[in-house]
Amino acid sequence: MAPLKLVPLSETVSVAGQISPSDLPGIAGAGFKSVICNRPDGESPGQFNHRELALAASQAGLALAYLPVVPGRVSQQDGQAFASLLNQLPAPTLAYCRSGMRSATLWALSQADRQAWPTLVQKAAQAGFNLSGVAPPAQTSHP
Repeated sequence: MAPLKLVPLSETVSVAGQISPSDLPGIAGAGFKSVICNRPDGESPGQFNHRELALAASQAGLALAYLPVVPGRVSQQDGQAFASLLNQLPAPTLAYCRSGMRSATLWALSQADRQAWPTLVQKAAQAGFNLSGVAPPAQTSHP
């Protein structure tokens, strides 16, 4: 199994593909304080469910939040829920899904009221995620 790849999107948020309970001590050791699971339970055979990961996260001293999002159906409301979790959870935060793409999309949507959408798309692209097909949020205000 390949080592877990943690991809930073900002100073306080990184994303990854599927994690396992055995990854959580290393995630904590890397300085993360919380984890957001964006993958619905049962999406793929053999996938760890969020309850298994929540127990292991707790044992590693990490908070874990569950915000499942179906692939290809990330909504503006999901982005707002992600922003709410980022405001509630201790930082830095690692969000994960199957490949990291949904989590990166949620991060961009969660930041759209703070930064211009093209800037967020560019930051995601620099991290290896192509968000060019993602519709920008309807109403964004940024500095």
